[in-house]
Amino acid sequence: MSNPFPGDISSTSRDPSIDPADLAASNESLKHLRHDLRTPLNQMIGYGEMLIESVTENGPPELMDDLQRLLGSAGEMLMLLNDALAQWKIEAGKVDLPGLRRSFNGPLNAFIGYRDLCHEVARQQERAELVSDLEKIQLATQNLRRLLDTDVFTGQAAPGAPPPTYVTVAPFTSSASPTPTGTPANAWGRILVVDDEPLNREMLLRRLARMGYATAGAENGQRALELMAKESFDLVLLDIMMPVMDGFETLDRLKADPRLRHIPVVMLTALDEVASTVRCIEAGAEDYVPKPFNPVILRARMGASLDKKRLRDQERAYLAELQSERSKSERLLLNVLPKAIGDRLKAGEQTIVDAVPEATVLFADIVGFTRIAAAFTPARTVSLLNELFSEFDFISEKAGIEKIKTIGDAYMVVGGVPLPTAEHAVRCARAALEMLAAMRRFNVRHQFQWQLRIGLHTGPVVAGIIGSTKFAYDLWGDTVNIASRLESHGEPDIPQVSEFTASLLREHFELEPRGHIELKNRGQMPVYRLLRAKA
Repeated sequence: MSNPFPGDISSTSRDPSIDPADLAASNESLKHLRHDLRTPLNQMIGYGEMLIESVTENGPPELMDDLQRLLGSAGEMLMLLNDALAQWKIEAGKVDLPGLRRSFNGPLNAFIGYRDLCHEVARQQERAELVSDLEKIQLATQNLRRLLDTDVFTGQAAPGAPPPTYVTVAPFTSSASPTPTGTPANAWGRILVVDDEPLNREMLLRRLARMGYATAGAENGQRALELMAKESFDLVLLDIMMPVMDGFETLDRLKADPRLRHIPVVMLTALDEVASTVRCIEAGAEDYVPKPFNPVILRARMGASLDKKRLRDQERAYLAELQSERSKSERLLLNVLPKAIGDRLKAGEQTIVDAVPEATVLFADIVGFTRIAAAFTPARTVSLLNELFSEFDFISEKAGIEKIKTIGDAYMVVGGVPLPTAEHAVRCARAALEMLAAMRRFNVRHQFQWQLRIGLHTGPVVAGIIGSTKFAYDLWGDTVNIASRLESHGEPDIPQVSEFTASLLREHFELEPRGHIELKNRGQMPVYRLLRAKA
């Protein structure tokens, strides 16, 4: 309920001698008092409207006139309250609470009389559901009467007087009025009602269930956040004045949580001041509906909020799908192109050709593969090659060198392209020795005696993309040709390197001269065997 009233606020007027801080406290108390008066009035009107709906559908018709008069009396009290505690009167110091109490006597007594008449008819007709709602109206009426009988309305308020004690009912549970378990055909979305007043909460949950919505209730903001962490909701109807955690803090926390911030929040509260409305909208609330609310307006605003959420959910799903497809495209692009080249393509480059002054090219080839392949079915041959070359792919990635392509049983990689590195030759040499080790493990697994020839050469290359529909990243230049010929003229299971490459490896590896070999279009060329890494 509201905070204790600071002093006598039964009648206020502007007095220059009043401390501004005391005046502000008094004004704030009047705003809370307006909220407290609207709470039982909201319950009286809400249950009255639901009774009219029930009687319209199921009778008895003799209740209708008295129910409409009952609602008329409640509406008259609401107008009196809105006028007596209007914002401008609070700020101007023109509030007369004893006068408001006197003006309530007529319509409140009429309301009680009509309620009693309706209760008698419902009891005689043995309509338990109508009797139950009329008894809840009686509880709300008693709460309103208790407020009006306090000293702040009689003009006898003492400083620090506490607010009145309210009569409440047990919190509404799904067993008392079950809510739909699935999304009904005429409604979409699951709604969480957050209100500390059990009568308010039950009234809203029942009304929403009649509209066809699945619902759940929470008695304060903390409980609401706990429920939202475990269950899925599409809309929150949130009160402001609540114990434990009020609506302002609940809204702030909800919108700060990335998992929950997309859920629309409609503030549904008896606190109807403009400052509260602005604060909630600025904090991210979808809408602000003061109590007592018009059911048609509430339904329309809920529908608009749910429609927006559905569109936002669809947009998020489309964006997630687009992101998924984009990720797939990027993975496919990385399967055929180095990441650095793929990034340049995505950035808008259309022609990518780089002259690299120094890189090391490695060729590996299975000895006598044509004869080997003839002994297996095509499917078995491809499976074995895939197994072996997948290990080579892992070795290349670990070594920090780039696979260029496979041609049949030939495997080609390069160090220092597309990203330059000073130790490109060392990386390729390490990869060559690990490829031989992988071949030995492969042979043990399959009881084969396959052999591998490897050739390495270092020098300038041209690297770039060829093709416009099926991209391929490739290398050109004399360095590529020499590396290929070093492989084809090499010895099985002993990597063969050129003299220049050997000069780059001597610090890290043991090498031995093999002598000179005749290379096509190059003549005699000194070559070296790559034996092992130095300890």
